Amino acid sequence: MTGTGVDGRTDAELKALAERAGRDLEDADALDVLGWAARTFGPRWCVTSSMEDAVVAHLASRAAPGVDVVFLDTGYHFPETIGTRDAVAAVMDVNVITLTPRRTVAEQDAEYGPRLHDRDPDLCCALRKVRPLEEGLRGYQAWATGLRRDESPTRAGTPVVGWDERRRKVKISPIARWTQDDVDAYVAEHGVLTNPLLLDGYPSIGCAPCTRRVLEGEDARAGRWAGRAKTECGLHG
Repeated sequence: MTGTGVDGRTDAELKALAERAGRDLEDADALDVLGWAARTFGPRWCVTSSMEDAVVAHLASRAAPGVDVVFLDTGYHFPETIGTRDAVAAVMDVNVITLTPRRTVAEQDAEYGPRLHDRDPDLCCALRKVRPLEEGLRGYQAWATGLRRDESPTRAGTPVVGWDERRRKVKISPIARWTQDDVDAYVAEHGVLTNPLLLDGYPSIGCAPCTRRVLEGEDARAGRWAGRAKTECGLHG
């Protein structure tokens, strides 16, 4: 299905734009990628952040001061994650927007039974992450993420700019080519806020019930849904 965007650009035109930009910006600096997003989409783009760190939010604040930073409050976050969100809102030149699911945790427990995340984590993620994000991204033509190719095999092919077929939006991953060393260097140089759990054995931080510390030698995302075949929440695939 092909729709028409708020500024008259059709889905087909946005998809072609994304594919062209993916080629043109493959080797571009992350700040230049976000500058392109700001020029191309005006207020019709946003940054999404899990508040694991605020690197992309910080980069975006430099490229487009006041940019919307979208955070999904699932109701299951570690307190440190909520604290990081609040700190980002307080000190960065961004507009933090918190999305929440249609049901509270208590309402979900009443309808589906308690601890749905243990029995059907895919459904829990769909209810508390995927659907709220899809609703929250309406009105935007593009969204930026902090995905990196070195995070896991499932993310190795992440384009710097690509087309999100499910949501019919341009998807921007400005630090896709970065390594963890690059992230660490940027954090150190700019004093960027990071989630305290990163220093406590959690290199990848999701909802508390489905995240554990990572053991030495494990993949950075090994602590997410440990012991299950599940590797992604559904936001990115």
